[in-house]
Amino acid sequence: MASLLLLLLALSGPGTSVFSPGSGRLLPYDLLYADGVRAYFARDWPRAAELLQRALHSYSQLLVARRGCQGRCREEAGFADPLAAPSWETRFFDRILQRAECLGECLGRRLGSEPSLHRASREIQEDFEQREPYNYLQVALFQLKKLDEAVSAAHTFFVANPQHLQMREDMEKYQRMAGVKLESFRDLQATLYWEAYETGVQQYNVEEYLQAAVKLEESLKEVLLALEDCRALCEGPQEDGTEEEMQPGLYEAIAAHYIQVLKCRQHCVLEVATKPGRISATDDFIPSHLDLLQFAYDQVGNQALAAECAASYLLFYPSDELMLEKMKRYQAELGEEASMTAREDPWTPDELIPGSLKQKHRENREKQRLENLDVGEQEQRGPFSFEGITVAMDSHQLNGSQRVVFDRVLTDSECKDILRLAKAAGGTGDGYRGRQSPHTPHERFEGLTVLKALQLAQDGIVNWRDATLLLHASEKSRKIVESYFTPGKRLHFSFTHLVCRTAVEGDQDGRMDLSHPVHADNCLLDPEGKECWREPPAYMYRDFSGILYLNDDFHGGDLFFTEVDAVTVTAQVRPKCGKLVAFSSGRENPHGIWAVTHGRRCAIALWYTLSPEHAEQERMEAEDLMRQGDMEQELSHTDVEEHMGTDHSGGASPEPPVPKGRARSTSQRRTSGSESGQQPQKLRARDEF
Repeated sequence: MASLLLLLLALSGPGTSVFSPGSGRLLPYDLLYADGVRAYFARDWPRAAELLQRALHSYSQLLVARRGCQGRCREEAGFADPLAAPSWETRFFDRILQRAECLGECLGRRLGSEPSLHRASREIQEDFEQREPYNYLQVALFQLKKLDEAVSAAHTFFVANPQHLQMREDMEKYQRMAGVKLESFRDLQATLYWEAYETGVQQYNVEEYLQAAVKLEESLKEVLLALEDCRALCEGPQEDGTEEEMQPGLYEAIAAHYIQVLKCRQHCVLEVATKPGRISATDDFIPSHLDLLQFAYDQVGNQALAAECAASYLLFYPSDELMLEKMKRYQAELGEEASMTAREDPWTPDELIPGSLKQKHRENREKQRLENLDVGEQEQRGPFSFEGITVAMDSHQLNGSQRVVFDRVLTDSECKDILRLAKAAGGTGDGYRGRQSPHTPHERFEGLTVLKALQLAQDGIVNWRDATLLLHASEKSRKIVESYFTPGKRLHFSFTHLVCRTAVEGDQDGRMDLSHPVHADNCLLDPEGKECWREPPAYMYRDFSGILYLNDDFHGGDLFFTEVDAVTVTAQVRPKCGKLVAFSSGRENPHGIWAVTHGRRCAIALWYTLSPEHAEQERMEAEDLMRQGDMEQELSHTDVEEHMGTDHSGGASPEPPVPKGRARSTSQRRTSGSESGQQPQKLRARDEF
């Protein structure tokens, strides 16, 4: 077959149909792809481009044929109620055989050949799903001087593979090339609903609710069609290497294959909710359409449609308190006689929400409730109860949501003590140990964790009181943030880091970069798509962030917030001793740091989580060390008091004993410091403020 195919390909010229000459047969896409790749490596660019394009088209036509035949044969087989009659088994298998016969006939007619010839290996299927042929195709088209077509092929591949470094470089080259049209940067496999959905969400966010409703309705319609297309492809041949071991019995074999089909159908819900190039599905993608539509219709005064969307949403989450309250309001406004039924969209809610996502939905709705609490609602709970600490700026003054600035969290003396700790730790801390910053070559970066600080204090390298002050200051900050943002819900430390950034002298002229680029703390910021993706490697479990500043004797280094585009600055905060900035860690609070152009900027970076399973383990170890050290100190003071009670020499009181390894004096620290022989710890890749 392969030699015959090669002969046919050799006889065919440019522009030849994907169907074999004179027979109307659709050629298998995997063979076309293999021959195209061979031509690519042989540098036969015209043939490579032709075969790769034909392979992509053949693959597309195969999917169309399978979807069409599945739909037609499902209707012809008439699966109305095969189990109703007493002889259900005979009737059931009669319908099965009818459908199988229909599929064989339909696919044979559409494909023009034996359908089994179009069963490619799993590796080849994955290549097409990941758009790998476009990578080869763009090079072949570029070599043929078909620049606009090459750009479209490259862009199509890059959309699904944004981490591909070589393609990233190629895209940058295409953007700089003269003669490349802007419209050439298009996704040849774009799904219609993503563009409509993102446009609808953008219009929703700027309160253009009528236009948003139109786009969201368009997106929802296309999503449901895409879901049906995906599920139609689930009813193909059984995959090799399935988890279930095939049994010899008839019913076991049917059950094993049918379970595979059900799993595939369920996965389609996640597949249609995953944007090309992303790892994770968008949370509550289909129900979120109804949630947004309900609010949009409500805002434009169409309570009847809003009530339909609310009722439809409750089919997915019947115990959602926010939506139940809205339904009560609609019933009061529209009257008991008004229709409160769900929309007539062709879906089954239980099939559209995987069980593992339902708990996640409840957590997200709770977070949404917390995010919707403005400062006014906070104040209704009672006055801020930390003596001497003031709210300097709230979310309104910071032009955003879930943002706040506190003053006087630390005294000048406490700031000086923690700065002394940072200086004493110097190159012995963790982080980057005074090396070049990971974000800019114009600054040096030093970091110290609470556990490392206590360990250094035990070894006599830093002052014990200064190290414990770091723990106390960060715990005080946690209580403040918890009281303000999540009263009644405990916040746990996710990570605590004493961070200093020092401008490199003589290397600041003409500097254009930032000390830390704009980012969000629990999602991957996508400024071009105006989205933030909660997927690895982001720290998705972070809920709130804080920065406790220690000094202001430096130039630059201000914190700033932006819109999701990472360009539009919405607020700026100047560091100062004792100032604490706190904010939620999500897409609503992208932030960065202006360049430190002179001096040394130090702060305690703090991240918090509502999930106890993600609590900072090192901090727990540090607290244990602190308690142990304090107990030893109490015992030491007791020993000293007993000794002083029997000392009648009249001389000076002896120096109290210090727990083993504890710093006694400056001179002793000099002798026990750099000679401790400690090995540098492994570098941490963290988001540092």
